[in-house]
Amino acid sequence: MELMVSGKQIHCDVFSFHHDTNAGERKRRYGVSCCSKSWATDGFMLKKKQGLRRWSRSPYGAEVWATSTVEAFSASNGLTLSNVDGSARRKFQGNSSRSFEEFESNKILRRLVRNGELDEGFKHLESIVSRGEVPDIIPCTSLIRGFCRVRKTRKAARVMEILENSGAVPDVITYNVLISGYCKSGETRNALELMNRMSVDPDVVGYNTILRALCNRGNLDEAMEVVDRMLMKECYPDVITYTILIEATCRESGVEQAMKLLDEMRSRGCKPDVVTYNVLINGTCKEGKLDDAIKFLNNMSSYGCQPNVITHNIILRSMCSTGRWMDAEKLLAEMLRKGCSPSVVTFNILINFLCRKGLMERAIDILEKMPEHGCTPNSLSYNPLLHGFCKEKKMEKAIEFLELMVSRGCYPDIVTYNTMLTALCKDGKVDLAVMILNQLSSKGCSPVLITYNTVMDGLSKIGKTEQAMELLHEMREKGLRPDVITYSSLVSGLSREGKVEESIRLLKEVEGMAIRPNVNIYNSIMLGLCKARETHRAIDFLEYMVSQGCKPTESTYTILLEGLTYEGLSKEACELLDELCSRGVVKKTSLDQTVVDS
Repeated sequence: MELMVSGKQIHCDVFSFHHDTNAGERKRRYGVSCCSKSWATDGFMLKKKQGLRRWSRSPYGAEVWATSTVEAFSASNGLTLSNVDGSARRKFQGNSSRSFEEFESNKILRRLVRNGELDEGFKHLESIVSRGEVPDIIPCTSLIRGFCRVRKTRKAARVMEILENSGAVPDVITYNVLISGYCKSGETRNALELMNRMSVDPDVVGYNTILRALCNRGNLDEAMEVVDRMLMKECYPDVITYTILIEATCRESGVEQAMKLLDEMRSRGCKPDVVTYNVLINGTCKEGKLDDAIKFLNNMSSYGCQPNVITHNIILRSMCSTGRWMDAEKLLAEMLRKGCSPSVVTFNILINFLCRKGLMERAIDILEKMPEHGCTPNSLSYNPLLHGFCKEKKMEKAIEFLELMVSRGCYPDIVTYNTMLTALCKDGKVDLAVMILNQLSSKGCSPVLITYNTVMDGLSKIGKTEQAMELLHEMREKGLRPDVITYSSLVSGLSREGKVEESIRLLKEVEGMAIRPNVNIYNSIMLGLCKARETHRAIDFLEYMVSQGCKPTESTYTILLEGLTYEGLSKEACELLDELCSRGVVKKTSLDQTVVDS
C-alpha cells in the first residue's frame, strides 16, 4: 500500500489515517496526518512495511491510528521516528498503545461476528466498552443483523444501546438493520419508536420497511399516517413507497382507489415501474376483471414501461383459472413474438391447468418443450403430472415419471412424495408407501406431518394400526407434533379392529395434550362400542361428547340406531328415531331405512 499526500504545511500531533465510512455503501477516504511540528515538504510517501497495520474506522468517523512496529517512516526528507523530539515520541507511543489495543479488540469482534458466534461477540462488545474503548460500527451492525435473523431483537436492541452510550455514532444503515429486524418479528411499534429517537435523520429505506410491515398486517390507515410524518421530515416517497401503498390499497379498498394513488405518484414526478403496474394488474385480475387487466397490459408500452415475464404470468394464471385456454395460448404466442422469454413459472402455470383438465398428453408436450426455451423443469413442473396420473389411478405411469424426473436431475420434493404416498394408500399399496416413507431421509427429503398422517391412515384402514402406532412414536422422536387428524386415523383403526379400550385411552391422551377431539374420533369409539354390543356405553359417550362441546352429526345417530337394532332393540331404536325427528335433529326419511335394514 502506498499513500501519496501533498504536504506544503502539515499540522497535527502524530501520524494517523483519517477514515470516514458510510456503512452499506461504505466508501473509504484516507488522509495522512503527520507529527507535531510543521514541515515544509513537496510531498511524502508512506510505504507499508512489515508489521504496519491499518485500523478500521472509529465509530466517530474521526481519525483512526495507523501505527505499527515500524521504526521509521520513509519520506522524501528522510523523516524517521528518531527525528521527532522526546515528548512527541512519548505521546506517539502512548496513543499508539491505546489504539493498538482498540484495534485488536475490534478485530476480535469482527472475527466473532463473521463466524456467527453472536453471544460471544456480544460479551466481547461489553468488555470493549467496559475498558473505555470505542467499538467499530461495522461489526456491531453485523451483530445486530445476526441477532435479528434469529429473532433475538431484544439482544439486537441492547447492542444498539451499547453503541449509542459508548460515544459511537450509529449511521442510518445500522438503524435500518434494527428497524428491519423489528418489522420481521412483528414488532412494528418498536420499529416506529426507534425511528422517532434516531440520532440521524431516517431515510426512505427505513420508512419503506415500516410501511411494508404495516401494510402486510392490514394497517393501511396507520401506514398513511407514517407517510404524513415522512413528508413532514422532508423525506420523500420513492417508487417502492408508492408500490407498497398501491398494493395494500388494492387489497383493502380495491383497484379503483389504488389508481388514485397511481395518479398522485405521477403528479409528484415519481415514475411507476413494472413492479407497480404488475401490482395493479394482479389486483385487477383478483377482482375478476381479466379483460381490463389485458387492456392494461396492452397499454403499458404507452406509459413508458415494458411488461415483463411476471406481468404475462399474472394474466396467464388468471386466464387458466377462468378456463380461457385459447386466450392463454394466444398470450404465450404474443409473448414470444415480442421477445419476452417465458420462465419456468410460465410453463408450470400451463402444465398445472392442463393436468387439472385431464389433458395429460398436452401437459407432457409443454413439459418437453421447456428446454427449447431455456427452461429446466423443476419439481413444480412434474408434480401436477404425477398428481394427474395418481388421480386417474395410473400408478405405473406416475412411477415412470417419478423415475424420469430423477434421471433428469430434478429431485422430488416432499409435495411430490406426499402425492405419491396418498395415491399408493388409496390404491391399497400401503406396504410400498411405508417403504418409500422409510427411504425419504436417505433421499435428503424430510417427512412432514402430512406425510406421516397419510401413511398412518393407510395402515389403520388395512388393519395394521399397531404399525401405525410405531410411526406415531417415530414422528414424535423427530420433533413432529401429532394433530387431531393423526389421532382420528389411529382411533378409527383401533375401533375397527375391536380395540375399543385402547381407542378410549388414546382419546384421553388427546385431551391431555390440549387437542380438541373432532366428531370423527367420538363416532369411531361409539361405532366400536356398538359393534361390541355395548350400545348403552355408546349412548353415555354421546352425552359426554355433547358435554365437551362437540356437536353430533347424522352419522353419530346412525351409529346409535344401528347399534340398538344390532342388539335386538328395534323398538328402542324406533322410539329414539321418533324423538330425534321431533326435535328436528334428523330427517326421518334419511334414517327410516337404516332402522328397517338393521
